[in-house]
Amino acid sequence: MDPATSNDEIAFEFLPLFRLYKDGRVDRLKGTETLPPSTDPTTGVQSKDIVLSPESGLSARIFLPKLHNPTQKLPFLLYIHGGAFVLESPSSPIYHSYLNTLTAEANVVALSIRYRRAPEHPLPAAFEDSWAAFQWAAAHSTGGGPEAWLNEHADFNRVFVAGDSAGATLAHHVVRQSAVEGVSGVNIMGAVLFHPYFRDEGPDKLLEVIYPTGGGLEDPKVYPRKDPKLGSLGVRRVLVVVAEKDFIKDRGWGYYEALKKSGWGGIVEIEETEGEDHVFHLFNPSCEKAVSLLKKVAAFMNQE
Repeated sequence: MDPATSNDEIAFEFLPLFRLYKDGRVDRLKGTETLPPSTDPTTGVQSKDIVLSPESGLSARIFLPKLHNPTQKLPFLLYIHGGAFVLESPSSPIYHSYLNTLTAEANVVALSIRYRRAPEHPLPAAFEDSWAAFQWAAAHSTGGGPEAWLNEHADFNRVFVAGDSAGATLAHHVVRQSAVEGVSGVNIMGAVLFHPYFRDEGPDKLLEVIYPTGGGLEDPKVYPRKDPKLGSLGVRRVLVVVAEKDFIKDRGWGYYEALKKSGWGGIVEIEETEGEDHVFHLFNPSCEKAVSLLKKVAAFMNQE
């Protein structure tokens, strides 16, 4: 074969999102735009980028709402972005904008993490990074962590974990690990899983490619419905959000039903948005249903 064309051999395509070549190159066809941290002119939310682990490259964008009392402690939110474990980042326009809005509406300090993405870093790298980010944040519970905004303004007795799509899968893993391993000084009050991407019982070529060491339906990271430890989830309340036209809607419903039957002692709710598709609230955040969903999520994070 001509060496000039051999580099263009495609190993795997997941259209319209990305293309993986046999030489290891990745073409991300969406989700590559970025925005810098800023002070949002509409909400007054400030953001900045921080490094959590120089060794792994784990980083995050932290969001601080406009403070009416400089000594006020606010709920802490760990947010994990979606994108099939392959696309997007906290600096993507859709996530930067949504975290500004959610931070202001819910009045929380939010940490949006930049985990290592597949396929360059196959799963479970993103799971490891999500848990490491939570542990890094939890180290601020005594006020002695490396990030001043968390030391001064985050209340680790009121912690929430949220994510969308693949990020919802990672968010579930964080609250599961918090029960399995334990984290001192932290009280996880709630988790919000927007349109979660869990494996179902059919073949999943994407996961086979980006998670070659995965355990399939026996792996609680991607298929929690059979997880024997699901009933000990380390969170008080869970809100599962699904959309009527989303092709993975049934996976969210299946998770909701499994959690109800698991013996877990918390409260699980499910919210289905009629007439909408996967992560519609990110792509059309000003529509009536997205605004309504934002208010519901903010209220969920402000329950006592």
